[in-house]
Amino acid sequence: MQVTRRTTLATLGAALLSGCVGGGTGPVSARNTTQYRAVSNAGFDAWVANFRARTNSVSTSTMNAAFRNVGYLPEVIERDRNQTEFKRSLQDYLAIAASDERVSKGRAAYARHRSTLARIEQRYGVEAHVVAAVWGLESFYGERRGDIPVISAVATLAYDGRRGAFFEKQLVAALKILENGDVPVDRMTGSWAGAMGHTQFIPTSYALFAVDFTGDGRRDIWADDPSDALASTAAYLAKSGWTKGQPWGVEVRLPDGFNAGLAGRKSTRSPADWAAMGVRDMDGGRVPNHGAASIIIPEGMAGPAFMTFGNFTAITRYNNSESYVIGVGHLSDRILGLGPIRGDFPPDENGMTLKTRKEMQRLLTAKGFDTEGADGVIGSKTRAAISAYQASRNMAVTGEPSLSLLASLR
Repeated sequence: MQVTRRTTLATLGAALLSGCVGGGTGPVSARNTTQYRAVSNAGFDAWVANFRARTNSVSTSTMNAAFRNVGYLPEVIERDRNQTEFKRSLQDYLAIAASDERVSKGRAAYARHRSTLARIEQRYGVEAHVVAAVWGLESFYGERRGDIPVISAVATLAYDGRRGAFFEKQLVAALKILENGDVPVDRMTGSWAGAMGHTQFIPTSYALFAVDFTGDGRRDIWADDPSDALASTAAYLAKSGWTKGQPWGVEVRLPDGFNAGLAGRKSTRSPADWAAMGVRDMDGGRVPNHGAASIIIPEGMAGPAFMTFGNFTAITRYNNSESYVIGVGHLSDRILGLGPIRGDFPPDENGMTLKTRKEMQRLLTAKGFDTEGADGVIGSKTRAAISAYQASRNMAVTGEPSLSLLASLR
C-alpha cells in the first residue's frame, strides 16, 4: 500500500483539527500542550545505532547532523498510547472547524496572501479559498505548526515498535529531506507524530507532493512565508483528482419521503436525476450540473443534507474523514463570504441543541464557573465547570450537560 498522508491519518485516527476554541477540545492539535523533553534511554540509543548501521540511503554527514541531538521522547509514546477516540457530531465539529475566529482569521489570511494564492490557483488549478481552508484546519493559518523535533519524534515511534515499520519509513524520508537541503535539522519541527509545517505533511507525503513554489531551491513548508506549503497542498489536491470550478458539495433540501437508502457516497446520479426526485438547493432551485453527485446525510434524516461531487473525494485523499472534508469545504465557503449551514441539526443525546449548550456555558461562566468560552462544544473545560457547579450546589457530580442542569442555572 502506498503510504500517504491519508493512510497516516487513518492510522492515527486523527482529523488534525488544530487547537480548540471556547469550551471544546479538538481531536488533535499541532500545538504543544506539554513539554517534550528527551530522556536517557539505553534501548533507544542502541536502536539508533542499529538503524544507522543498516541504513545506507543517506550520507554519513546527514546522519551525523540529524542524530547529533536526537533523543527519546516519552511524551510522544504517551500521546500515541492515549489517543482518545472522539466521536464529535458534525455540528460540534463545524462549531470548531468553522468557528467565528477561524472564519475571521481565514478571511484575513486569504486577503493577506491573495496574490500568492491566486498564482498557486493558476498553476495547480485548485481554488485559493480551498487551499486557505486546509491551512486553517491544519495549523490555524500557520499559528500552530508544532515545535517538536521531527527526527526525535519519528525515531521514538519507530523504536517503540507498535507501528515501527511505518515510522521507520517516515524517519528515512525525513533524513532524505535533510539530505536534499530543504531544511536544517533544527528547523525540522512538527507535531508529536511527525506531521510538519503549515499544512502538516508527514515526511513520505512531503516526498511525493511538496514543491518549491518560491524558486529558492528548497521546498520549505516550515518557513514563516507559507508559499511553499500552500502550493504543496494545492499540488497534493491536484494529483488527487481536483477539478477546478467544481464545488466540494452543496447543502440541499430533501423532499418529504426521501429514501434514505439512496444516500451515501457510493450512490451517484446526475444533479438532474436528483432534482427529478425533488432534491433542491437551500433556496429551492435545482443544483447545477457539476458532474456525478451523491447525497450524504451525516446526522441522518434529522440533520442537514449535502449533494457532493468529485472534489469531495479529492479532499478525502488528504484526510479520509467525512467530517474533515465537510469542515474544509464549509470553511472554504465561509472564507468566501457564504453563510453557515442552514439545515437543522438534531438535539444531542442529552436533548440539548447547540443554542442551549451555548446558553449553559454562558450561565456557568457568569456564576463563576468559567468554561473559557461559549461555543456549544462540550469539552474538558466545560465538564470541569459543570462538575464544580454541581459540587457547589450539593448535586450529584457527573460533569454532564443536561436540560435539568440548564434549568437550575437560569
